Amino acid sequence: MADRVLDASGLRCPMPLLKTKLELNGMAPGEVLEVLATDSGSSRDIPAWLNLSSHSLISQSENHGTWRFVIKCGG
Repeated sequence: MADRVLDASGLRCPMPLLKTKLELNGMAPGEVLEVLATDSGSSRDIPAWLNLSSHSLISQSENHGTWRFVIKCGG
């Protein structure tokens, strides 16, 4: 489903969000990015930033301390 996967596991805030921004900057509109993060702050930071951007959060889930975000790149 995802065009790219960003594994930000083990990175502390704000690195998962910064790496997500950089990855999306290199993607074409409509492409899908899957982000994996273990920093609990990501569960708030990434969706909050996406609400202010042209990108869309398709889904967000958590499994055993790993958060998974599926993001559609905006234009």
